[in-house]
Amino acid sequence: MIHGDNMAEAEKSSLSLEAWLMIGLLVSVVLSTAVIAIVSAGKTTVFSPYENGSEYEEQQLTFMRDSLEDFTVANTMSTPMLVNDWQNPHRTLLVIAAPEKPFDAAEAAAIHDFVTERAGKVILASNSTNAQLVAEEFGVKYFDDPVRDDINTGRYYEVTNDNGDRISPDTKKLWSVASVTRDVSTMGDEKAVPCSEDDVRQENVQNCRLPVLFHRPTAIQVLDEQADEGRDVHVLASASTSAEIDAGKGESNPTLGEGETGLIIRINYPGQTVLDQRSLALGGDIGEISATGSIVFVSDHSVLANHLWDQDYAEATGKQQCDSELYIQFGHMCWDTDSEGLNKGLGDTTWRGNEAFFTALVNDMMEFDNDELSATIARNTASFNIVFDESRHVSSTLSMPFTEAMGAIVLLTSDGVLKWLIILNLFALLAIAIMVVPEKENWRHVFDLTRFRERPTKLDPSQYQRRTREAFLAKVRNFNDLTREEFARKSPAEVMQMIREPRLVELVSSNRAYSNDELRELIPQIRRWGN
Repeated sequence: MIHGDNMAEAEKSSLSLEAWLMIGLLVSVVLSTAVIAIVSAGKTTVFSPYENGSEYEEQQLTFMRDSLEDFTVANTMSTPMLVNDWQNPHRTLLVIAAPEKPFDAAEAAAIHDFVTERAGKVILASNSTNAQLVAEEFGVKYFDDPVRDDINTGRYYEVTNDNGDRISPDTKKLWSVASVTRDVSTMGDEKAVPCSEDDVRQENVQNCRLPVLFHRPTAIQVLDEQADEGRDVHVLASASTSAEIDAGKGESNPTLGEGETGLIIRINYPGQTVLDQRSLALGGDIGEISATGSIVFVSDHSVLANHLWDQDYAEATGKQQCDSELYIQFGHMCWDTDSEGLNKGLGDTTWRGNEAFFTALVNDMMEFDNDELSATIARNTASFNIVFDESRHVSSTLSMPFTEAMGAIVLLTSDGVLKWLIILNLFALLAIAIMVVPEKENWRHVFDLTRFRERPTKLDPSQYQRRTREAFLAKVRNFNDLTREEFARKSPAEVMQMIREPRLVELVSSNRAYSNDELRELIPQIRRWGN
């Protein structure tokens, strides 16, 4: 009778513990969701490609995302340290717009490697020194103050209000005429030629330029003394010679000189070796091809925002074209009347939104014209990726631990299943931590053999040989300090030369089946190898 009571008490305790675990887990999920919702309330994310219908629609990147929908569009919420682990980095463009917090040294170095060693593509648009650590990796300097031009003759654009009346001129709202592929200083008479819609569509933009509007940009400069070797630097757009760095009241406003007040700078790193499907002329197989890494620094994040991206939306919000009487009435230059601008007699000088320039730029940065790349891939825009970096937005103090934890989880693994497994385990641990643990004396008689549960399914013995071979090859790769891609490019003969030991060479190269006893004999030899 006593034993029966004990078993009943054990069963009751076991059920009670499971109930507490379930309650704890549910409470932790509800509390976590509530805390995140509360601390995020009232904070609207701007310069995001996914925010629709908010009062800050002008400052979002949704029009840009829609314009690039033929690409495979994605976003990253975690650290840029992961860029070099992405699939096909040479076919991937990372867009970083309006970083609200600075990059750290490790993130900046990862982006530099992405461009200079993986042939990745980056557009970094910012008007502050939050982008400076990344810029320093490429020998570029960001100023932390806006650029302003002369009120009488400067290159700024006119804006009207909803009633069509002129808004007080803002000499920090600059216009410029930008080249897609060439340094403006190296162009001859062709720099006055406006790119037509057909030029942009057919990617024939080497000998023409496009107008671009900026909303309070800063200045950027290339520092030659910090230059990498084997790169091509192009200043695609700059402010006028008279433009000043607005250092504020009581401070002197320096002018940087002819062509030194950069607004858009492009740096290319050609001749990098990457793995991809090759063209039929090269065999049509997976192999090495040459690709070009490219990064574009833009001195203003608003150039990508909705209110400057789309021509119709921009005009609806008051941005004026060169045919506006305001330019004549107030006597300052527009991009089709300035001596360094476009010639109306050579084509249509209408500003078609910043979309025209940046879509042409994106298309030129990608590997569409790479003759070594398979035509099947090169002709399929969806084979190329646009990734928006959403990790640069500032989180509140209370939500920061959640965002940082998510970033750490993604940093640990890029495998989707494993990522969610880690998250669920964290919730389970949190549930255990916050639940009320029963007193020690209530844990009597809980060992009930009738509740025995089977162990997890064991590994299939037929997989022993494959797993042993993979584990050994991983050891060989790590011993020779090779990345997975570098090791994959090694020929079988080179791998055998690394191994040398006959029995282990046979394990890797032969197709014969090993018995479990033979594998057990090889394992100590594998452990000793390389020591």
